[in-house]
Amino acid sequence: MRILILTWEYPPRIIGGLSRHVYNLAHALAKKGVEIHILTCSDFGNTRIEKDGEIFVHRIKPLYLPGENFLLWVNHFNMAIIEHAIKLNNDQEFDIIHAHDWITAFAGRILKHSYYIPLITTIHATESGRNNGIHNETQNYISSIEWWLTYESWRVICCSKYMEEELRFLFNIPIDKLRIIPNGIQVNDLKNTDKSFNRRQYASDDEKIVFFIGRNVEEKGIHILLKAIPLVVSRFPNVKFVIAGTGPKHDQLKALAQQIGILQKTCFVGYIDDRKRNSFFENSQIAVFPSLYEPFGIVALEAMACKLPVIVGDTGGFKEIVRHEIDGIRVTPGSEKELANAILDLLFDPSKSEKIGNNGYKNAVENYSWDKIADKTINVYREVLYEYENSSWQMEKYNIKYPLVTY
Repeated sequence: MRILILTWEYPPRIIGGLSRHVYNLAHALAKKGVEIHILTCSDFGNTRIEKDGEIFVHRIKPLYLPGENFLLWVNHFNMAIIEHAIKLNNDQEFDIIHAHDWITAFAGRILKHSYYIPLITTIHATESGRNNGIHNETQNYISSIEWWLTYESWRVICCSKYMEEELRFLFNIPIDKLRIIPNGIQVNDLKNTDKSFNRRQYASDDEKIVFFIGRNVEEKGIHILLKAIPLVVSRFPNVKFVIAGTGPKHDQLKALAQQIGILQKTCFVGYIDDRKRNSFFENSQIAVFPSLYEPFGIVALEAMACKLPVIVGDTGGFKEIVRHEIDGIRVTPGSEKELANAILDLLFDPSKSEKIGNNGYKNAVENYSWDKIADKTINVYREVLYEYENSSWQMEKYNIKYPLVTY
């Protein structure tokens, strides 16, 4: 089976969770004998091809044309993908095109119809979900592309029941076209820590660490966490809040921390690599993810796999991953008071914290391995190929290649 994966991010280019998802899924598929070619954006200037284990990674340089508009950049990137993919497919045809989110929609659709190759799409999040609705022309345009991409796809994969319901509501996708396949974790990778990590750079020996990692955007609820901090510190002073990640709200969040008067209790560390993230998991007492919108929440699973008790917003995929008061605590999204109480509950009760951490570890490692997720993905591929091979669309491809000649 030969699969062409289209994604705008792939390590070391990491914008959000999509990059790690594609990386881990691709490697798990390759271990099962699937030939994987990934077309992604180059951060190194020129287009280049490299081997990442058993995976072929094609890092594509977007066409360089004037204009700083992100939507223009997306079009330039898609044109470059198409140009490269044509050469690849002419050498040896792909069985399936697998696109990830709307940014590669144009390339996916054109390649599908040019070569009669089935298109499968994984939708990781929607523009409406990210922005709590559609509020301007740009958002409406992106949402329209998302609808168009799901319409053009033979199957649409999403990561949770929550996302399935969101996609059905927003885009009216038939239920038999949707497949739920969760995100996963690599437990062994989480054991690789930063050997130079020094906990005392972030907190004193007698301070507990409450850790957050994620993009600094509105839907992650970091502003709610900051507002909860005074409520926590007033009752439990020996605590430090470490916030990792970057994004468009980064400076605004630091300004909010200063305005509230909690800079001495918070530490904004910016972008951190996976090893340092793992070190924070190892050295923290609680992980907090107070999201307002969360299609899945892979970062919570990673924390759970490190036996770190998690507190999450009671929304989206978190509701399916975290069983309240069993392997985590769920709080009402947007409620700093409820979030503060949950943090205090675990800080004051180490035995409860340890029990939740152990239960979370068991849940994560037993139910969310990439090996199982790869098996589910291959089943979708086989399902689509079977339908395709018995379809009139496949015959159209045959007739174009070998037109019927009559005399």
